[in-house]
Formats: sequence, structure tokens, C-alpha cells
Amino acid sequence: MKRKRYTEEQIISILKEHEAGSSAADPTRRHGVAENSIYRWKAKFDSM
Repeated sequence: MKRKRYTEEQIISILKEHEAGSSAADPTRRHGVAENSIYRWKAKFDSM
């Protein structure tokens, strides 16, 4: 099974940065994730 790179807590903190007003490109550069990952995580973890 493939190892997850980020824990749920890390993903939620990255999403909070995105929701705080920064564009999707800022957290992607800072944390080294793809912009598509931000939107996929947002769809999955939006209710948390």
C-alpha cells in the first residue's frame, strides 16, 4: 500500500492557509504539493 505523505492534521492546516485568503499557488509552493491536491483535499476534508 502506498504511504501517505501528509497526515490529516497537516492537510487541514494547509487548507486553512488556503482559506485564509491566499491563492492556491502560495501553499503549493510552500509545502511542495500540486495545486490539484489542494482542490481534491478541499472536497474531501471540507466538512471538517
